[in-house]
Amino acid sequence: MRSIWTGSIGFGLVSIPIKLYSAVQETRLDLDMLDSRDHAHIKFQRVNEDTKKEVPYDKIVKGYKYDDEYVIIEDADFEAAAPEKTKVIEIENFVDVAAVNPMYYETSYYTAPATKKNKAYALLLSALKKSGKAGLARFVLRSTESLCVVHPVDNALVVTRIRFAQQIREQEDLELDEKVEVSDKELKMGLALIDQYTEPMDLAKYKDEYHNELLKIIEQKAKGKRPTIKKLKPAKAKGDDLYDQLMSSLTAKKGA
Repeated sequence: MRSIWTGSIGFGLVSIPIKLYSAVQETRLDLDMLDSRDHAHIKFQRVNEDTKKEVPYDKIVKGYKYDDEYVIIEDADFEAAAPEKTKVIEIENFVDVAAVNPMYYETSYYTAPATKKNKAYALLLSALKKSGKAGLARFVLRSTESLCVVHPVDNALVVTRIRFAQQIREQEDLELDEKVEVSDKELKMGLALIDQYTEPMDLAKYKDEYHNELLKIIEQKAKGKRPTIKKLKPAKAKGDDLYDQLMSSLTAKKGA
């Protein structure tokens, strides 16, 4: 793996030099955009709005429109805005991992110590595992400040970017009905159904089946065959009574 960021994790007065690596990878098919008339490849170009000519990548700069004029922002400006955050993931406090709402999670990065046999890295990893805590920190990656949690996964410290609170929309516009009442009998049956379907977390058994099925269709079409389209058969509920539906679900699970 190639590191995408180098710096350190700040832990009190302890500084842990680290390298950051992307921990996730895309599994979707790489589909190209084509002209439907002759299947020629569609290319995107960076074009100067005034001259209509393509602009080389090394001639492109970033600018912010201010009073109808553009202020050019250089790499040094991004670092000058918060020099410490461009080099240090400073843990500000520790929180319970379970306290972080999944809505806040974005993407994760592996970290590796920049030096061999780094005792501080091993200490933080062990302490987080034993305490069940995660470090809450802020840092700058690709000119954007991110909130993140530093948490242990197996033998590595992982930095997972999370959203700021203001990025989560409020629920007022959903017009949710808060007056729907659920009977004790229905709630008891719902809890029983949840208990029936509860099992240890094992994400390894879940595969991207859609990706594989789409690839099969592509291979069939490449051979001049017409792919068989599976017809969706929606499950029909037996009656409209919620309790009866829950009871039928429990019975179906037992017979599976």
